[in-house]
Amino acid sequence: MAVKIIIRRKVPKGKEAQLLPLLIELRGNAITQHGYVSGETLRNVNDPEDYLVISTWKSVEDWKAWEANPKRMEIQKKIDALLGEKFAPAIYYYG
Repeated sequence: MAVKIIIRRKVPKGKEAQLLPLLIELRGNAITQHGYVSGETLRNVNDPEDYLVISTWKSVEDWKAWEANPKRMEIQKKIDALLGEKFAPAIYYYG
């Protein structure tokens, strides 16, 4: 069953320029992974520091395999260090 992965991030002003290349690199690697369907990054109109990343995967297992991928983990560590918070995805089944 397909799942949506939702990640909310607070991006302090001045850090967007450092974050966006990391997100592009992360997505570039994700699209080659088994089970990846799509992804998008959204920025809140009323709160420009609020970002929402949504990706769709064919199954929880496909997502978990990507989550454990060493390349993804390396990029994620850079993002966590930049933003000063840990990666916390929410996983949703289609209802």
